[in-house]
Amino acid sequence: MARPGRPALPKPDLHPFVDTFLDMLTNERGAALNTRHAYWRDLADVSLYLRAQRGSDVNKANTDDLKAYLKDLSEKTHIKGQNRNKIAVRTVARRLSALRQFYRYLVSENHRTDDPTSTIESPKQGRTLPKTLTEEEVDRLIKTAASGGGGDSIRLVCLLELIYATGLRVSELVGLPMSSIGENNQFLIVAGKAGRERMVPLSDAARTALQRYLDVRKQFIGHDENRARQEKWVFPSRTSDSGHLTRQRFAQLLKDLSRDAGMPDGKVSPHVLRHAFATHLLSNGADLRAVQKMLGHADIATTQIYTHIVGDRMKDTVEQKHPMARTGSGN
Repeated sequence: MARPGRPALPKPDLHPFVDTFLDMLTNERGAALNTRHAYWRDLADVSLYLRAQRGSDVNKANTDDLKAYLKDLSEKTHIKGQNRNKIAVRTVARRLSALRQFYRYLVSENHRTDDPTSTIESPKQGRTLPKTLTEEEVDRLIKTAASGGGGDSIRLVCLLELIYATGLRVSELVGLPMSSIGENNQFLIVAGKAGRERMVPLSDAARTALQRYLDVRKQFIGHDENRARQEKWVFPSRTSDSGHLTRQRFAQLLKDLSRDAGMPDGKVSPHVLRHAFATHLLSNGADLRAVQKMLGHADIATTQIYTHIVGDRMKDTVEQKHPMARTGSGN
């Protein structure tokens, strides 16, 4: 829904430089389609405001124009509840980040000689720690899933064990091809963001759960013309267009499971299990760099957020004994 007093976002005719910028993100930086859409939405919102309120287009905007837009955005972001200010700040920061990249692109392509965002300070954001689960809560989920019996139960246990053992993103998990399974179920070869492949080892519990599931996997494959499309995936589905289990279906399975396990609504999600994987590894002494590689983070600074969850002991260990983490360098 559009903010009061601001034009809606139909399908504005944006400046051609926006299109070439988005093409650069996709073709040169390997940005995903969702990322391209997010940048388009951000730049479309800026463009509509500038045209309506400042009589300017985004490619010609100056620093005052952009400050006016960001101020307007801060004042008119309406979120119910106590998180209003925090969410508003995050929205402003994201829009400013999109603008910074856009104008840097224009300067690099000689479409502008100046970057109007260079003197605009980013809004201060409070650190939001990822939600996670205790080891006991993860155990309760797995035991509850196993109590169901039958193929659906075996598949759900496998999904839980794999995501908890590897920290895979949900899209990586449900989209695993059969070719990703290593010899004797010892590891997975995962195609992550921007086509980066990584090898992730499996725990004994995950290997056992995977083999039990593979023994019943054929019951999730249909016998129609779509059979070949479904057979290529570790978690096939007869009902999805992709031929494999969808992220939405897995999220629904977890929602039902958490309710059966007596947990509050919203406590369990695929991403929370990914957080639990990282948090529990670090709290048990795992190397931060190894966790970074398994999570598929390009920058170790992204992984460092988990050190704030496991407490001062882990934070001190990282700062004192991990020089790469201390400098924040590396990819």
